[in-house]
Amino acid sequence: MSQMMNESKAFIEINNCPGTLASGFHDYSPLCLRQLFQGKKTSHILPYESHNPSEEKEQAELMANRKRISISGVQEKLSMIWEKGQLRITKEGEQGTYILKPIPRDLENVDQVPANEHLTMQIAKQVFKLNVADNAMIFFENGEPAYVTKRFDIDMKISKKLGKEDFSTLALKTKETDGAEFKYNYSYEGIAILIKKYVAAYPIALEEFFKLLVFNYLFSNGDAHLKNFSLLETPLGDYQLSPAYDLVNTSLHVKDSQLALKDGLFENNYYTQSYEAMGLYAYDDFYEFGIKIGILEKRVKRFIREFSKPLEDIEPLIHRSFLNDDMKKRYKASYLERLHLLKTSYLKRNILG
Repeated sequence: MSQMMNESKAFIEINNCPGTLASGFHDYSPLCLRQLFQGKKTSHILPYESHNPSEEKEQAELMANRKRISISGVQEKLSMIWEKGQLRITKEGEQGTYILKPIPRDLENVDQVPANEHLTMQIAKQVFKLNVADNAMIFFENGEPAYVTKRFDIDMKISKKLGKEDFSTLALKTKETDGAEFKYNYSYEGIAILIKKYVAAYPIALEEFFKLLVFNYLFSNGDAHLKNFSLLETPLGDYQLSPAYDLVNTSLHVKDSQLALKDGLFENNYYTQSYEAMGLYAYDDFYEFGIKIGILEKRVKRFIREFSKPLEDIEPLIHRSFLNDDMKKRYKASYLERLHLLKTSYLKRNILG
């Protein structure tokens, strides 16, 4: 078995940290180990042949695990725990502290999904300084990639599970009330209203939400639905916006609309003059949205300006990511297309600098 592991590890070429994407590392960098594994040396190879292992025992363990954790859409999620320098799947009765997302099914370019999510999360964190769940790439013994993230609703210091509520729950949206598409039947203004209702420090939370919304648009995350936004309990017992999670450029895998929620940015079927003229979301839409949910005008302008970064700020991470070359090109093109729209003001009839 050890020989097989060494042979399989040999063809997993790692030249950049699978966590931070810093160059010159053949495994997790010290910074990644601190952020994701509390500084403990951890292998970037899982002790399993693949996410569909042939060994009967591993297959039984994985299938049992899948039944114990909620699975959203086509993305499998496995509960993991750190033990003796590596991650393994949890056993009955164990509290997992990590979530593993192997290659999903039934999507285009499906083998690129883990690298896509990892890159998008790292751009959010490193370039735009958003609060995101700690994450990394990790690999099965046969070289198959997966995405791993640390659970932010578990306080590892005191082994306590923190309260977490996603916005489908807060909006009282369920399959029973709204059918299979329940998590898409809402507006982003509606989420902002719920933030004001449930978050004591809502002015800060609204700004965080606004920046995350602009980021999702800019990086073509067409699956930013109600369950992908959450409130998290603080040590004081109140709630704040949770770290961001499930950030993926979905345009590489499915044909999505510009925004995930069916009602769009605003409540009551409202659309800006810009959207009615162009049929696309652009600068004026996000500007008006920010003002409408209660963010100061000068801060709305500043936030949008901060997101209008040149490709040179993004490209190094794309280049060092684990996407293949074709997907890197498409990722760049997708970003540039949305960046152009974000800088386009219909009302001012120009491209903003």
